[in-house]
Amino acid sequence: MDDLSSEAIRSLLTSLFPSQMVEDLAREREVVIRDRKIDVRMPVWTLVVGFAVGGEARSIAGYRRAYEAATDHSIYPSSFYDRFTEELATLLRDLLDHAVEEVAVPHTLTPVFEQFRDVIAVDATIVRLCRFLSEFKATHENESGLTLYLVHNVTEQSVISDEITDETTHESTLFETGSWLSGRLFLLDRGFFKFRRFALIDENDGFFVSRLKASSNPVVTEELQEWPGRAIPLEGERIYDVVGDLYREHIDVEVEVSFQRRVYNGVKSWDTKRLRVVGVRDEDADDGYRLYITNLPHDEFSPDEISTLYRARWVVELLFRELKSRYSLGEFKTEKTHIVKIQVVAALLTLVVSRAILREFVEYAEEQGDECVFPPERWAATFRSLAQLILREIAAGYGYRRPNLGEILYHEAKQPSPSRLILLEEQSVIERLA
Repeated sequence: MDDLSSEAIRSLLTSLFPSQMVEDLAREREVVIRDRKIDVRMPVWTLVVGFAVGGEARSIAGYRRAYEAATDHSIYPSSFYDRFTEELATLLRDLLDHAVEEVAVPHTLTPVFEQFRDVIAVDATIVRLCRFLSEFKATHENESGLTLYLVHNVTEQSVISDEITDETTHESTLFETGSWLSGRLFLLDRGFFKFRRFALIDENDGFFVSRLKASSNPVVTEELQEWPGRAIPLEGERIYDVVGDLYREHIDVEVEVSFQRRVYNGVKSWDTKRLRVVGVRDEDADDGYRLYITNLPHDEFSPDEISTLYRARWVVELLFRELKSRYSLGEFKTEKTHIVKIQVVAALLTLVVSRAILREFVEYAEEQGDECVFPPERWAATFRSLAQLILREIAAGYGYRRPNLGEILYHEAKQPSPSRLILLEEQSVIERLA
């Protein structure tokens, strides 16, 4: 970015989703069957940027007002509502797939990261929904909820995969194994804890770090670090049976775990694997240690380095926090499944678009020699507060005139049915006389 002008921001965003691409995808997905009064690009941008506004604007009526305020183009509510279809949800998904390949915030790699092809954080979060959304089954009766699953590239600061399922789908089933794991380091939440998964990552030449579950309690086969004096021997012990008696600064041991392989010829077979468990002293932890299980080699990664690596997983936790606290993910005023899907994907697109601008600001600051930082939540709050102005700039780039504020206020504030207003006034009089 050469300057900080409105035109530069507008050019950046419209190049992220080129007009011809949006129009071609809209026709391919039958969002647009023939040329009509509404330019499909602006409803798309209204969802992406308008989602950031939140509150009342999160309703379809709110999106319509945001659209009218940006384009100076009035539209009947029913006409706008009719565009919220399954086909629109598919179009937004296509745009998201395109965007996640384009946007990445520069990240300074620490030397310990450089030997990995990628560092990947994997996590999921639950979003509560209107209880009448039966397609999104919840774990409790008379409720509904969805699971949003993200695979996040820590080194490039970009979402590389996402899934939306109902709440009852366990997050661990969404993690696919295979040759794509090779050379990558995976930082896994305990929701993805599974010995068979760890074995498959290792067998596909990948690496992982996960917090150790107390329920797993593996047996120590070898101590990888010697301790002077009368240190408590750990070989042959289950790690959680003895950890409460230890006072050493670190734990570094090899353990053997058992797990079931996939069914083959109708038979389930058991297998074992040698993995590494490390612990870092932490008085605030339940047992005095933060324990991790990994396949990273002992001679290359110390317990402290593994603990530091795992903290990078917080980047995806912060993404969820940003979506929920700054963009109010989950505050959906609808009982229709496809509209929920539209808004969840719009939320992810909002995140991608805001990151696209942030990337340019980071590069601009570096070029100017400005040693500043852009805290993610401060950036999200700024983007959200100025979202309507951003939408207006995009509309201007498409040739829409600046809206007449007075006409918009008059049109939106007046009662569409005078008879209804009279009835309300009559009811008010009756209540006063009573």
